[in-house]
Amino acid sequence: MTYTDSAIIQVSGLHKYFGKLHVLKGIDETVMQGEKVAVIGPSGSGKSTFLRCLNLLEIPTDGTIFIDGLEITRPQAKVDAIRRKMGMVFQHFNLFPHLSVMKNITLSPYLTRDRRESTAQLSRKHFKEEINERALALLDKVGLTDKADSYPAQLSGGQKQRVAIARALAMEPKIMLFDEPTSALDPEMVREVLQVMRDLAGEGMTMVLVTHEMDFARDVANRVLFMDEGHIVERGAPEQIFTNPIQERTRSFLSKVL
Repeated sequence: MTYTDSAIIQVSGLHKYFGKLHVLKGIDETVMQGEKVAVIGPSGSGKSTFLRCLNLLEIPTDGTIFIDGLEITRPQAKVDAIRRKMGMVFQHFNLFPHLSVMKNITLSPYLTRDRRESTAQLSRKHFKEEINERALALLDKVGLTDKADSYPAQLSGGQKQRVAIARALAMEPKIMLFDEPTSALDPEMVREVLQVMRDLAGEGMTMVLVTHEMDFARDVANRVLFMDEGHIVERGAPEQIFTNPIQERTRSFLSKVL
């Protein structure tokens, strides 16, 4: 596949098998810098697997993926460097329960810093101070400045997910991936998480999100992908997908969830 300069994500011929189960069946997709792409579809359609292949949490069986100009599916690809370009927020938060909110956010930036650069420009103390300052700014962004010293067990589900978003942003990613970030939350907590995501979208972050929140997808996404049985069945602008879908399978799905 030839890389398109203006694309930040480019996927071609993506297949994924789990044993004999063929989960992704030749996915082709391009995401441009700054786009917000919502991926919708029934359970088991391959949505989360597609997302996890983008940062190699699942290794593709076949196909090619470029992220910000780098072919991540080549054998010699540096996985850690690739993942630093992408923040990922999961359904179940995945916070470290034994660490405070502040330490959850600062751990990865501190461990994955470029040690040559930090040695040349910043002392260990000053580097840590810089990371802490950024973490506090991110907590302010997600409305949780007062929870810096709290532990995950002391937080609501919505607060945990907002911490997870702040943790992902601490790595200063170019792309944010969201895998059903509100599906484990009580209804009253969904809005606070979606508002943080709306704010992030408004700042121009490139986002790919798997979601069951159709109103959110309609309002925030530039494009919507409808997946079923390992295929992208239909793609288009939200107004087209939600009001006048072309494919019968899309119409059937939306008639049940809207």
